[in-house]
Amino acid sequence: MIQNPILKGFNPDPSIVRVGDDYYIATSTFEWFPGVQIHHSKDLRNWKLIARPLDRVSQLDMKGNPDSCGVWAPCLSYYDGLFYLVYSNVRSFDGVWKDTPNYLVTAKDINGPWSEPIYLSSRGFDGSMFHDDDGKKYFLNMLMDHRGGKFFGGIEIQEFNSKAQKLIGEPTYLTPGSPLGVTEGPHIFKKGTYYYLVLAEGGTEYNHAITIARSRHILGPYKYHPNNPLVSSRDNEQHGLQKAGHGDFVETPEGDWYTVFLVGRPLTPLGKCTLGRETAIEKVIWKEDWPYLKAGSAVPRMEIPIKTSEIRSLEKNTTFFDFNDEQLPIDFQSLRVPITEDWCSLQQRSGYLRLYGRESLASLHDQSLLARRIQAFHIEASVKVDFEPESFQHMAGLVFYYNTGHYHYLCVTSNYEGTRKFLSIYTCDNFNMTYQEELLDITGQRAVHLKGIMNRDKLQFLASHDGQDYENIGDELDASILSDDHVREGGDRYRPAFTGSFVGMCCQDLASKEKYADFDWFMYKEI
Repeated sequence: MIQNPILKGFNPDPSIVRVGDDYYIATSTFEWFPGVQIHHSKDLRNWKLIARPLDRVSQLDMKGNPDSCGVWAPCLSYYDGLFYLVYSNVRSFDGVWKDTPNYLVTAKDINGPWSEPIYLSSRGFDGSMFHDDDGKKYFLNMLMDHRGGKFFGGIEIQEFNSKAQKLIGEPTYLTPGSPLGVTEGPHIFKKGTYYYLVLAEGGTEYNHAITIARSRHILGPYKYHPNNPLVSSRDNEQHGLQKAGHGDFVETPEGDWYTVFLVGRPLTPLGKCTLGRETAIEKVIWKEDWPYLKAGSAVPRMEIPIKTSEIRSLEKNTTFFDFNDEQLPIDFQSLRVPITEDWCSLQQRSGYLRLYGRESLASLHDQSLLARRIQAFHIEASVKVDFEPESFQHMAGLVFYYNTGHYHYLCVTSNYEGTRKFLSIYTCDNFNMTYQEELLDITGQRAVHLKGIMNRDKLQFLASHDGQDYENIGDELDASILSDDHVREGGDRYRPAFTGSFVGMCCQDLASKEKYADFDWFMYKEI
């Protein structure tokens, strides 16, 4: 069986491509750097994170981008020996104006190097590339329409000229979308004599869906599927895979078809999804040249039968990191800016990761934070940190993070004079801070072991002097604040919330940006 979701934790907006007998899925990364996650599989069941292609500022400049902006809905495709990756870098998302430049990078090898970006257009977001049989290429996007608060203006297509490396001609308006509305995430694929237009509709929450239309001509007109939506959990509130929508299609070498799409796994029916939007898969069958889910309805299954001969195991990622290697493990990402030696070093102290403190957890610019996705409901994360704060403006430790306004932070810090060192917990919920200060005095102790146990909607921090005997630190905390659903509920205005919960290490020096913390190891464990 294939167990859904196939990409656990924050991995939304999947775009899938097959090259020979290799499958690749690209997913959105929003404000996390490097940009775009690419997973690889041989069997559609076992997936491994292998690359993040947008690894330099010339490709992806996100400094100052708001929360949940940055890289939206990448499209990965392959044609004539070259991989194509289209992505949006959303720069603003407040009020009626949205700034959403779209770019294209290419590579001969999925692992890179990837080219410098080609600017495409800023007319909308969720751009994708289609390669037709005659060699022509087309760029699709949703059209943003600020007039009268409309926002979702339909789907456009425009030809891309490879030699000129730019869009040519005028955009063609394809469709305003189906009656489900909130039309975005367009992809086109071709089967037989039909072009199939795949759309994400209904909004990316509990009414989310995939709809599909077809035409014998690339520029339309497109006729909608008689049984749309093709994929959706909107009519089954008790199902374990909710928010099903925004997807893509792939054909196997044997001629079987599958669709991949995002889902959320709520803690309670229609509740909060602390793991963010994940990627699932379903088998597709064809009737009268229309695709249908093998499941027999629009609701995706938790398990998908697959031929035994297709199963090939891939190695699992390590969960204990001792920082003895020359490169940082691929599990970790930073916020908005590249991981560079000036603030994150594996060289300054052998066997340690050194983070130089910079700006606060509220910063949209230069945070010194490294974190990885939380990919299970019950996890344990721990670190050993060596830190000598000299001020209350010096902090370092273990953070469970959603965005700049939602996190739980167990940190080593100090008093004003720097004469005492202790553990404190800072919780930020809807940008309001609460404090549990001076919970454990560790003055005179150079290193301390910190741990967090997150079990569904509960988080408990612990600490140890020796790494053997841990004691609870502070009150049990509400982990459900680390979810899209909670962020959208809070405050007096809508806030974009499209990511998921992370856990990691960070360091702040709000005084001089000189103080550093050394992390001996980091462990992530699913229970």
